[in-house]
Amino acid sequence: MKKAYVFPGQGSQFKGMGKDLYDNSESARNLFEKANEVLGYRITDIMFEGEAEALKQTKVTQPAIFIHSVIKAMESSDFQPDMVAGHSLGEFSALVSAGALSFEDGLKLVLQRALAMQKACEVQPSTMAAVLGLEDAKISEICDSITDEIVVAANFNCPGQVVISGSMEGIAKAGEKLKEAGAKRVLPLPVGGAFHSPLMQPAREELATAIEATVFKAPSCPIYQNVNAQPSQDVATIKANLIAQLTGAVRWTQSVENMVADGATNFIECGPGNVLQGLVKKISAGVETSAIA
Repeated sequence: MKKAYVFPGQGSQFKGMGKDLYDNSESARNLFEKANEVLGYRITDIMFEGEAEALKQTKVTQPAIFIHSVIKAMESSDFQPDMVAGHSLGEFSALVSAGALSFEDGLKLVLQRALAMQKACEVQPSTMAAVLGLEDAKISEICDSITDEIVVAANFNCPGQVVISGSMEGIAKAGEKLKEAGAKRVLPLPVGGAFHSPLMQPAREELATAIEATVFKAPSCPIYQNVNAQPSQDVATIKANLIAQLTGAVRWTQSVENMVADGATNFIECGPGNVLQGLVKKISAGVETSAIA
């Protein structure tokens, strides 16, 4: 029986996240305070007491989810993964938890990523939409058929649920075509921009410089990365895939399928919320899912 630990991305945040850890563990409290110090402001105040709107800002959301996920892993006495993966932002949490990055370096990269993404969003209005009830290949084909606007299949979350990303007009055009092709629903998402699309190129360039300047070690177990859904423990490969992730698709369905093929029978979600447990079950009904204790 192999254990796969999976780490959530943006959207899983909630008011009060991490407060129980802060209140009940001195080692966790020290890490939270270290995070406040690295960021230069008390993110714990926003995480524990802040309103939903404050938590929704990309520059707050991404560090908050990262901090909560990593501290949960570090505080768990039975955290012994055979493999790890993270959804988008969660890839950074997975790398730190598997020893490839220090907590401080991981947090600095996540903050730079969040700020760079927010900046890229302000350059061109863009958005994302969830497409339900249509095959992955058909969605990709329709996005590719729109040549006068940017729109791509960005998140392959589970069979029947794919998120598309692009310009406002691109998403509108694709939405019409997808409904005509039989999509059950095309739901606009409340996000600041077109994540995991070519519109994130300025953010990718900014983050690449930071990643190249950061010390990485080989992780303690394989990490299945978003851009190719393949396992790796090679530092150069991990860095290249992490950089490519900002403009590339999150191949979550394929990652989970590959982890199952490589022996994963137990998927443990590490971080706020339970979104990934639901996705894993839809991808592979036979596996066990749980949250980290």
